Amino acid sequence: METITYDEFKKMDIRIGTIKQVEPIEGTDKLLKCQIDFGDPELRQIVSGIREYYPEFETLVGKQVLYVVNLEPREIRGTMSHGMLMAVGSDKPIFLVPETPVDAGSKVR
Repeated sequence: METITYDEFKKMDIRIGTIKQVEPIEGTDKLLKCQIDFGDPELRQIVSGIREYYPEFETLVGKQVLYVVNLEPREIRGTMSHGMLMAVGSDKPIFLVPETPVDAGSKVR
């Protein structure tokens, strides 16, 4: 396992986001385009490769999930993604979620 310094870790901006909209990306069985509320005036678009695990992806709307929000934007299948969903598990991704609801955009400490 490669290690990073504490200062490198501190650079990561990890926040709770509330999923507001979800739609499939045409031409792929894996990607969903999500609009996420981080407490800012505008929603942030993040592409996640979880569609095959959530065929009823509409049920994701309203969930609060952890995201890394300070990754540089990346184009995935013609769609810009401005962050990364955090999940665990090797079979089906399990979301890392707060025990109780928190404000959208709350930082992980």
